[in-house]
Amino acid sequence: MNVSNRKAIKKALVIVFGVLLSWFSAAWAESDKEIQEKALRAREQNKHGAMDHSGHASPDATAGAFRGVFYGYLPCSEEKCAGLKMTLSLNAKNKYLLVTQPAKPQNRESFEKGKYEWDDSKGILVLTPNNDAPQRRLAIKDEATLLYLSSDGTPMPGDQDRYLLQRSDKAGNREMHIH
Repeated sequence: MNVSNRKAIKKALVIVFGVLLSWFSAAWAESDKEIQEKALRAREQNKHGAMDHSGHASPDATAGAFRGVFYGYLPCSEEKCAGLKMTLSLNAKNKYLLVTQPAKPQNRESFEKGKYEWDDSKGILVLTPNNDAPQRRLAIKDEATLLYLSSDGTPMPGDQDRYLLQRSDKAGNREMHIH
């Protein structure tokens, strides 16, 4: 095969490739246009209230009202411990993270992850750790306040105000857990 034949074949391949590329580009552009139109139609329906999202709602919608980050400074029973700094994050899909730090000279944070359940009939939030640790129970005082309870669900001894966890966005003070 001589040089002129090779050039002709290359030229023909470039032309064929260019035609195919332009054809695919037109097809892709059309599908992008269709996607944009569908999105616009969906937005318009949502503006007019035509979309029904009730099927997506959690069967326990009350529990969702208490999602967020709660801070508290609870009494500590350990020697030379002024209190326990607690941060409880209630996340989507009923998962939680509890961070506890004793206010004492050797103060290591402990982390606990697990699932939470909301008992609407009793107004109790039950935390079940991923490990073999015992469950924790908290009572809902209002949408911004949790009351830490004993493991059997009874109130802790003494002044109950000392066992409160406040939700950060309702209390308006993220630093409240630091004493």
